[in-house]
Amino acid sequence: MKKNKFSLKSLLAICIGLFILVAAGCSGETSNSDTEQENAGKEDKKVTMIFSFKAADLDPHTGFTPIRAGITETLLKLDEDSNINGWLAEEWETADNVTWEFKIRDGVTFQDGAELDAAGVKASLERSIAVNPSLEGSLNIQSMVADGQNLTIITTDPYPALPSELVNPYTSIINTAAEKEMGEEAFRDAPVGTGPFKVKKFTSNQEVQVVKSDDYWDGDANIKEATIKFNEDANVRALALQSKEADIVYNLPAEGIEPIEKDQELTVESVPGLRSHFVLFNQQSPKVSDVKVREALNVLLDRKSIANDILLGHAVPANGPFNSNLPFGINDEVKDLDIEKAKELLGEAGYEENAEGVMEKEGKPLKLEIITYQARPELPLIAQLFQSDAAKAGVEIVIKNVENADTHLVENTDWDMATYSNNTSPRGDGSYFLNTAFTETGALNVGNINSPELSEVIKELNATTEPEKRTQLTKDAAAIINKEVTHSYAVYPNIIVGMHDRIIDWTPTAEEYYILTHKMDVK
Repeated sequence: MKKNKFSLKSLLAICIGLFILVAAGCSGETSNSDTEQENAGKEDKKVTMIFSFKAADLDPHTGFTPIRAGITETLLKLDEDSNINGWLAEEWETADNVTWEFKIRDGVTFQDGAELDAAGVKASLERSIAVNPSLEGSLNIQSMVADGQNLTIITTDPYPALPSELVNPYTSIINTAAEKEMGEEAFRDAPVGTGPFKVKKFTSNQEVQVVKSDDYWDGDANIKEATIKFNEDANVRALALQSKEADIVYNLPAEGIEPIEKDQELTVESVPGLRSHFVLFNQQSPKVSDVKVREALNVLLDRKSIANDILLGHAVPANGPFNSNLPFGINDEVKDLDIEKAKELLGEAGYEENAEGVMEKEGKPLKLEIITYQARPELPLIAQLFQSDAAKAGVEIVIKNVENADTHLVENTDWDMATYSNNTSPRGDGSYFLNTAFTETGALNVGNINSPELSEVIKELNATTEPEKRTQLTKDAAAIINKEVTHSYAVYPNIIVGMHDRIIDWTPTAEEYYILTHKMDVK
């Protein structure tokens, strides 16, 4: 009996043990399943974004879309406080502001697996200068030498602004060897960079689809895939966010924000940026070549109404090219709308008011054309307000809407003015804007501005290292710009971005360069 009793206990123990093992096995299967589901969830993470500007191609040396879409990266980048940090270059130094040594980061690969070294960076910079002539003037590179991970750049003159210029998205580093294999046309639609995302499909002027790149040097991207659509109609962009067709939408119209803010799943970020909205004068036009005419038009720009009535408080009136809150901003008073002062200034320019209240010279009324575009929805509204106030001073302004303002202004010389918008201090420094907008070879100098006094200040700024002196020279340049009214600065607008609350670990930034990042995630 003892034997039978012992066997029964043993059998019971064995059964219990088997039950525990089976239970443990089931628990293990559930755990594996949960892990698989979690990983599958990560693999399925997708976002849809809408930008306000079209991209005809994805050439990173002529457009900003590749860096905004996380496809390419530059040697140096800005942090949240506009300080310059290393990116693909982890270190850099110079003893004389002529010879610059850059240490290219180890362990970085292009999206096709090719390793990044100094020779690849050199080839990419040479290509950028070849396809974008404006870079020759902004980089001032005389020669480059590549040795392993070390790149030596020698500038034509002492040039302390070089690190700032290497933040420029147009200097994005790409694999030029891949371009040779793919062909120039194919490469322009699918450039091979070092960013966390690579091109999956590109449709010219419509959208780009990207997928995360394996083995990204700065960590695995949280998002598997992103679609970035291009749409210049602000109302369509706003409706796409409201209907949840898009997760992130840039440049929302200020008047369309209220219904978005009422949706509990959506938020609107209004971020003070580094941009200025302004009126650009074409000094090739005899009608605005007289500084007195430009001074008159300058006081016909109702800055306060633009900030409060058009942008509904998402901007502040401008007093020059750089926001006065910046170290190199100036303290000039904001010009008020002044109809009578405008008439007086036009009188000094030789115009007289006829019986119908029209300003004319030698029997010809003052009639001006202003170019504007829809991608930034407030710019046509600024043109309309300007037109209305100018009419009160006897000046007729004809508004012409164009699809691509940059192309139109470059290819035509018969325009008088344009509403324009530019990031005037994108790198924590004013030298970029001054060099590109006011020098002879500047890419943004479409109005052929030629100011000897301003050119001398910019030349001195480019050769100056000491921060306080650079700040003062930038202020001096801004004062000359205001005195000569080369531009009429209207407002410093906020960046208005709408986003779905499923987006986490991301917020829009002032420089407008780094939008799709490897850290962006979704709930």
